[in-house]
Amino acid sequence: MKKTATGLVLLAFSLLALGGCRKARTAEGEAQPPFHIGILTETVSQAEDDLRGAEELIRRYGRAAEGGMIQHVTYPDNFMDQQEVFISQVSAMADDPLMKAIVINNAIPGTAEAFKRVKEKRPDIICIAAEAHEDPLVIQQSADLATNADFISRGYLIPWAAKQLGAMTFVHISFPRHMSYESLGLRRQIMEEACKDLGLRFVYENAPDPTSDVGVAGAQQFIMEKTPQWLQQYGKDTVFFCTNDAHTEPLLRQLLAGGGMFVEADLPSPLMGYPGALGIDLTAETGNFPAILKKVEEGVIAAGGAGRFGTWAFSFGFAQSAGWGEYAKRVVEGTAELGNLNDMWAALGEFTPGAQWNGAHYVDANTGVRAKNHLLIYMDTYVMGSPGEYLPTTGQSVPEKYYAIKFQGN
Repeated sequence: MKKTATGLVLLAFSLLALGGCRKARTAEGEAQPPFHIGILTETVSQAEDDLRGAEELIRRYGRAAEGGMIQHVTYPDNFMDQQEVFISQVSAMADDPLMKAIVINNAIPGTAEAFKRVKEKRPDIICIAAEAHEDPLVIQQSADLATNADFISRGYLIPWAAKQLGAMTFVHISFPRHMSYESLGLRRQIMEEACKDLGLRFVYENAPDPTSDVGVAGAQQFIMEKTPQWLQQYGKDTVFFCTNDAHTEPLLRQLLAGGGMFVEADLPSPLMGYPGALGIDLTAETGNFPAILKKVEEGVIAAGGAGRFGTWAFSFGFAQSAGWGEYAKRVVEGTAELGNLNDMWAALGEFTPGAQWNGAHYVDANTGVRAKNHLLIYMDTYVMGSPGEYLPTTGQSVPEKYYAIKFQGN
């Protein structure tokens, strides 16, 4: 799983017509599409980018309830307490005779069981778990494709990027539920080891889980109150990283106000936390990520954060929802092959024109077995400044030792 510059994948904007594709036509009296694609996302408060990616699919192919192709459902914010509700939402999609694929982004706990129930009803339905939260060996059993931001490579590359920005300390913010997930817990272990090797001080800070009794508002208020204290304690040359989307906006707001540093979000995007933290309106730029990035970057510079704040140029969450929905559509239509990496890159490339990605199939550290249906991916980090520039993260060779680190649990 070692990543090198030779593994770099250039996702060029796809200008090819979708052979055999029948776009959804929703005008009155027009034909219904030959199949449906279901997509489940979190709400705006938990993961706005994921939801916007689903909305992009609806914009392109129409809403199933209105004669189009896409059936979009949001699951409860407190999904840990309502797993049966979520599982029922997924399972119910299999009752639609036109349903041919289901994409879940984020694929929260319960996804594996939900897909199992879908397959019991309809083994023909393609099941895609985007940004899977469950242990790899669990989700791989029921998903046709599971994907994650590369939690192994990024465990090294995010501290590496922090070092390039001049950080002295790296603060990792999370909570026990997230740390029980192999993808997030193992990444934390790798980050700690990487900081040691790179000469950075590593600090772990606990924060409330937004799915707990305090809710999203309580978790965000905690971050608002604690971040100034953390800055005073650890200093301004500190990069902060949090594992939860709901924590990101208040963290960025306080770091921009207090002079801290931020490499990229757990699931990076110029839309992840920045608009709310900066108080900017991006309505006119909706869907135009170069324009979104430009406006966000101008806000960061105006706030004094030039050279100290980063992101991915395109939203990972948006690309996961829209890209895997597009990929599933192409597989159903027979213009793409299930499991073909080039077809996957091309589908993602619809929504990230010109972006550089790297990735590989997940390899279990305990057995050395490569999972053909589990893909880990990441993009170069864009540092906002005057002028802004990319850090060559996808071209870095991640030391092999980090791939041998085994998940230790909480």
